[in-house]
Amino acid sequence: MYIWKNDTNGNRLGISVSKKVGNSVIRHHLTRLIRESYRLQEDMFHNGLDIVVVARNTAKDISYHEVESALLHLGSLHKILKK
Repeated sequence: MYIWKNDTNGNRLGISVSKKVGNSVIRHHLTRLIRESYRLQEDMFHNGLDIVVVARNTAKDISYHEVESALLHLGSLHKILKK
């Protein structure tokens, strides 16, 4: 996960999934999981950020709950979660 400050009141989410992760079906499925987990937890993040999530090869077989947990864990590591 990479974080940059932007000059807006909202956050922008970017998702990068390499071809090394799998075919287009797997990559798109993983992208949808990340986007949905962020959408449901968006109020927990500070505003004014550009967030880029980079999916690694080990992420291709994980469930929605694991994606959500990983996203919140990365948010706490980068200190972008509201208290």
